[in-house]
Amino acid sequence: MQDSSITSIGIDFGGTSVKLGVCQGPDLIQMDEPIQTAAHPGPNALISEMAARVAKLRLSHPAIAAIGVGVPGLVDYDRGFVHELTNVPGWKHIPLKTILSEKTGLPCVVENDANAMCYAEWRHGAARGLRNVIALTLGTGVGGGLVLDNKMFRGSCFSAGEIGQMSIDCNGVAGHYGNLGALEKYIGNNQIAEHALQRYAEAGVSKGANDCTPKAISIAAQAGDEIARQIWAEIADWLGTALANIAWLLNPDAFVIGGGVALAGPLLFEPLERKVQSMLSTVVWEKLQILPAKFSNEAGIIGNAALAADALA
Repeated sequence: MQDSSITSIGIDFGGTSVKLGVCQGPDLIQMDEPIQTAAHPGPNALISEMAARVAKLRLSHPAIAAIGVGVPGLVDYDRGFVHELTNVPGWKHIPLKTILSEKTGLPCVVENDANAMCYAEWRHGAARGLRNVIALTLGTGVGGGLVLDNKMFRGSCFSAGEIGQMSIDCNGVAGHYGNLGALEKYIGNNQIAEHALQRYAEAGVSKGANDCTPKAISIAAQAGDEIARQIWAEIADWLGTALANIAWLLNPDAFVIGGGVALAGPLLFEPLERKVQSMLSTVVWEKLQILPAKFSNEAGIIGNAALAADALA
């Protein structure tokens, strides 16, 4: 269990930027300026810049005791080894934990970014106090994390929770790995935009790409656009199918949903709850919660810092 007095650094590694913050428990007490990922090509340059930022933050917070890093890719959690970051060139087979620990002199953990978001919501956020939690991030893709019996569940090769790769249609659209009907091929940001363009075209309504982003569809639906409301109902239908399958398998206390797509609020959550309930028995449904995430862009920092602090306990 986490000692809330431990001060730790959370690092949220993204394809565009790397964000660092100092945390004590759920409190983000200082943010550093983001590192632009592309400005430091290759692992060596970027890790060196991370280490320099850590050193700077320690001047203001000498009690910093550990570092947690979340990355968008496949990670061996035990070794802190990054297998591959698909959106960041050159990041393959990198012993990030070892290198960053040597450069900073601090213990370090390395985690998948969706797992870090899940950990933040379970430890300090919407699912605090619950025993079995499934978290999803809905954005360009669909990420997921699992807490089962009060422990992160990572699977035999640390890749559990890839909910975006689950099939919702065995004859559907091919996913990245050839898996037909992969969820993120239906409700990723780009896929939602493509679907919206098609739905409007079928209705004889001319729309541009900027009119069909998840945010734009939300605004249109709130203004009474019936096609936009139907699109959100379809998104809820696809997502609800996946959640119902997970609920039958794992019987969680809650699903926590974050990411940009989740900002649609009731437009997504109300039909989503109806869909999930329609596919479950009362026994499974009556205690199941579907919750919006508490944390937004800071979830990765808070989750990684909490993971690092917990590792010291």
